[in-house]
Amino acid sequence: MIEALRKIFLFSGKEKKNILKSIIVSILKACFSMLRIGAVYFIVKAITAGDQTIYPALTALLLMLISILGNSLTRNVSLLQQTHAGYFMSANKRLDIAERLKKVPMGFFNDNSVGELTGISTTILDTVENLGAMVLVMVLGGLINTIIFFLMIPFLDVRIALIVLAGMIVYMSFTSLMEHKTRVLAPKREKSKTMIISEVMENLHGMSVIKSFNLTGKGDKRLRHAIDEYRDSNMALEKMFIPISMFQNIILGLFKTAIIFCSVYFHLNGSMQLHVALILIIVSFQVFAEVEQTDSGLSMLRIVTGSIDQVEKADSMPVMDAKGESIIPEDHEIVIDDIDFSYGSKKILHNASLTIPSNSMTAFVGPSGAGKTTLALLIARFWDVDKGSISIGGKDIRDYTLESLMSQISIVFQDVYLFDDTIENNIRFGCPGADRKMVERAARLACCDEFIEALPDGYDTVVGEGGAKLSGGEKQRISIARAILKDAPIIILDEATANVDPENEDKLRSAFDALTQNKTVIMIAHRLETIKNADKIVVINNGSVVSGTHGSLMENNRIYKSFVMMRKKAKEWRMLETAKI
Repeated sequence: MIEALRKIFLFSGKEKKNILKSIIVSILKACFSMLRIGAVYFIVKAITAGDQTIYPALTALLLMLISILGNSLTRNVSLLQQTHAGYFMSANKRLDIAERLKKVPMGFFNDNSVGELTGISTTILDTVENLGAMVLVMVLGGLINTIIFFLMIPFLDVRIALIVLAGMIVYMSFTSLMEHKTRVLAPKREKSKTMIISEVMENLHGMSVIKSFNLTGKGDKRLRHAIDEYRDSNMALEKMFIPISMFQNIILGLFKTAIIFCSVYFHLNGSMQLHVALILIIVSFQVFAEVEQTDSGLSMLRIVTGSIDQVEKADSMPVMDAKGESIIPEDHEIVIDDIDFSYGSKKILHNASLTIPSNSMTAFVGPSGAGKTTLALLIARFWDVDKGSISIGGKDIRDYTLESLMSQISIVFQDVYLFDDTIENNIRFGCPGADRKMVERAARLACCDEFIEALPDGYDTVVGEGGAKLSGGEKQRISIARAILKDAPIIILDEATANVDPENEDKLRSAFDALTQNKTVIMIAHRLETIKNADKIVVINNGSVVSGTHGSLMENNRIYKSFVMMRKKAKEWRMLETAKI
């Protein structure tokens, strides 16, 4: 229990002070609640003593008023501190995860589920948010309040105090048993919760495939299994809680009855005054209230710590920005020196070396899966190389902070992702400080101003998740506008015109000319016209790289020559009209 409480307290981070405030205030709340018993004590004592003056009633009234006002005030303050602590300890952790994700190598997501991270950042942290601070206050505050309440009873009768102590010990032994069993079951429950989210996300993303192959209700076995696992883990917890809770209630009932019986018995044998016996009978219904609060907190304690254990998995994600410096290179020559790179056991690049001069255009070509995009993204340090080095401006990219490295590079991907925000903000993502005029200029250069202005809300149109409200070509042009606005000295174009309509291709070529002027440009392209104009062409095949000009490669590189011939044939390809019979 102590270790579990310590784990929550450490997890709370900057919110420790609010949790401590809430515990202190909850102790004051218990003190105000005990004033009600004091009020009853004065009334009972006055009645049994035959005191018919107004003073006992006024004393009881004053104590009750203080109790009610103090109880209400401290309850509100304690809840406010709990809520603040619970919300911000989870919010801060979500921000920490987001910051860490920026520095995680992309290869991490090949081996780990994005759905699991989503589950951790949403439902698992929701559990911590709603229960974390509350459980800590309930347990620690309840324990302290129980001690305070218990210390009051010996002043009335030591024998009854011993009965109360015995009841607490027996009750808490069952609580300890429950806590021990929860230690095993709670982590399974939290793990099954993340698995549900992972499987739901995968099914939603693949819904078009599921429908197209008529697999609705058939291809979701893993999702059904995850739901069954979550149901079973919850049922296991409930089946464990119910019988133990039943025995706890029976125990409390028996010890309450024992307090009442003994109070009456001690009065009848003359060893206890009547007013004390009556007060203890009343107290018997309240004496275990704080113990029950502590028990309620302990029953949830392992669920919260199980959630924290799941959340802390995010802290084990590898990061690449441990010791980087903020660097602005004098030139942007890229040197790839004898690198190796693999996806797991699959070797992609082997002893690859290449120099890309500053302010030049370099085209990457090669068969599908040869590693063109991989090599380009290694330059942007989406992954770290297994061997060798990549440098920009004479500095190893591992010496840069990721922020300073990415400030030097703009990337236009083939598969564009837009955020569920306005078109203006999606373009401004390339330069957060840009004003509206700068955004509109970038949109004009990317040839997307016409379709934007035709939309009902223009630049204020919300594009939907992933840009769902726009066509592929429109999303591509928004992405190009984003890169134009960023105006980085190194441009990586990954089939940037793949989804662009033919009628806009000429306009985009002009935009690309503006974008790439006096820049170091790396393009991954299959169009012969684009490739031939490059200063350097790099052929990537079987893990190796060969570079040259169009003319030299046509003479000396069989793979490149074959590639060019296939492109020429593809350009001449026409669909023939079927002869009429």
